[in-house]
Amino acid sequence: MTTEELNQKIEEYKEELFNLRFSQATGNLEKPSRIHELRKLVARMKTILRERELIKKEDN
Repeated sequence: MTTEELNQKIEEYKEELFNLRFSQATGNLEKPSRIHELRKLVARMKTILRERELIKKEDN
């Protein structure tokens, strides 16, 4: 995935996380494990972006 695609996916997952947390607060959440899963995905993507950023700095 490109950096732009990763950023777009992160935003989509964050929006979904917000909606899931809202559902959890109102008691309508069906799959609580989805929150954990999305948090991990966002963290992985941010790690990839940071690695790319550091590699780019080393090349300069």
